[in-house]
Amino acid sequence: MTDSLVSILIPLYNEEEFIDEVIARVMAAPLPVGLDRELVIVDDGSTDDSVSIVEAIAARNPGVIRLFRQPENQGKGAAIRAAIDYAQGEYCLIQDADLEYNPEDYIHLVQPIVDGVADVVYGSRFASAGHRRVLYYWHSVANHLLTTLCNVVSDLNLTDMETGYKAFRTSLLKTIPIRSNRFGIEPELTIKLAKRQVRMYEVPISYEGRTYEDGKKIGLKDAFQAIWVIFRYGITNDLYRDPGAEILDAFSVAPDFNRWMADTIRPYVGQRVLEIGSGMGNLTRQLAKRRERYVASDIDVEHLGRLRNRLQHRTKLEVAICDLSKRADFDKFAGAMDTVICLNVLEHLEFDVECMKNINAALAPGGRAIILVPHGQNIYGELDVVLGHFRRYSHQQLQGVMEQAGFEVETILNFNRISRPSWYVKGKLLKQTRIPRGQIKVFNSLVWLWRKIDRFLPWHPTSVIAIGVKK
Repeated sequence: MTDSLVSILIPLYNEEEFIDEVIARVMAAPLPVGLDRELVIVDDGSTDDSVSIVEAIAARNPGVIRLFRQPENQGKGAAIRAAIDYAQGEYCLIQDADLEYNPEDYIHLVQPIVDGVADVVYGSRFASAGHRRVLYYWHSVANHLLTTLCNVVSDLNLTDMETGYKAFRTSLLKTIPIRSNRFGIEPELTIKLAKRQVRMYEVPISYEGRTYEDGKKIGLKDAFQAIWVIFRYGITNDLYRDPGAEILDAFSVAPDFNRWMADTIRPYVGQRVLEIGSGMGNLTRQLAKRRERYVASDIDVEHLGRLRNRLQHRTKLEVAICDLSKRADFDKFAGAMDTVICLNVLEHLEFDVECMKNINAALAPGGRAIILVPHGQNIYGELDVVLGHFRRYSHQQLQGVMEQAGFEVETILNFNRISRPSWYVKGKLLKQTRIPRGQIKVFNSLVWLWRKIDRFLPWHPTSVIAIGVKK
């Protein structure tokens, strides 16, 4: 993606009368200082002269206007889904190919995201501080009902869920699977964004609604479809395009399991802590309290964005990009930390000894590294593949890696024997690639029992935890 660029996504279908004027207004619209624009136009099987008009304009604006064509008409949602994949900007904004919305409002939509206070901004036609054309009463009633129903399901307080003006951080939008081909994209995106716990804002916009005679395309059928979409995505959790991230998200509904893991390592955690691979903050929430300094790090900006949103009240918490395989990322922590926590990260990296040396560099002499990895290469299966694991470790392998990196291994703990048979059956025998949230919730509800019996189970653990001291 290109920094300081706004990708304006325009789904196009039979708008020959308006598309040249829409493009002219979009090109002239004000943007926050320092931002450039690109127009990503996806034609959805137009049968009029829309495409030839856009092609002529694009030829006069090379590199600024890019046109892509769908093989057949599929709907607004399908066109936007394609446009998202083509978007190159740091930010993106949806613009309908008609004259209902005013590009003069762009600056109000994008500025909160540029300022870092919002991940998504909706332009509300009903919180309008500008002008709004007065049109169909029953259409507005349907809009309010759909917005209310969506708010109930997603626990939001939006005034205009169906708005055609939505702005996003592009990196966020590219991680969300969009299934709706038509106007169901509006409630689908809204519910998924709410479940992802992103920072959503609304700003008032002006609106020049069209009549059906003018070419308005949304109708009663789309309202019923929207209701179906609201209920469908209200009860499902199809939130990530990456199945590994989906599994990580599923564990966000397992607070008792996360607390079990945190309690296991808590006696070894000091006051100046660097957590590697914090993800969405499932462990950070348990461990960051009452620390002198706590740095939660990851390589995924979307995970860190969600973590920052969940824990913004923690005044001693810092959030940082830190790649365990890159020594330069550890320079800013050199010798400053008394604890480095690295849970379920080392197995993702090929050169594990070098990664452990980077952890060593961040620690003061006598500081501790707390390393949790999956145990037992003999149960390596499809779940490991989906999660991006290079390997699973034995006790001896983990100890050897840490000693090569300059640590004295203080102890190795066995953790979570109870789930090992399930992991073997699901990943190795059945070759499953998902762990349903419902199963994780059931497992979490019985953690009180697992904690009591786990050490007595007569098989190897699912994970091992090594505590190493910097020499």
